[in-house]
Amino acid sequence: MALMITSECINCDVCEPECPNQAISMGDEFYVIDPARCTECVGHFGEPQCVQVCPVECIPVHPEHVETPGQLQAKYERLQQDALPRLPIG
Repeated sequence: MALMITSECINCDVCEPECPNQAISMGDEFYVIDPARCTECVGHFGEPQCVQVCPVECIPVHPEHVETPGQLQAKYERLQQDALPRLPIG
């Protein structure tokens, strides 16, 4: 279940640095979460860090990106694998 940031966001800048997957960035009017990178902090923390620090509680589950804990774990593992440096072959 990827998260999303609603239009109630006040652009306080506290969520972006808390995201271990770099899924949060500034959108046109307020911060946004990339559902392809959001694991709800599965693999990193027990709770979504952006939700923990948000002062206006504007980060619900994204209804179009509902995922099971297993799917979130698999996404976390894929993101970790993608982050590893590639060694030259040969």
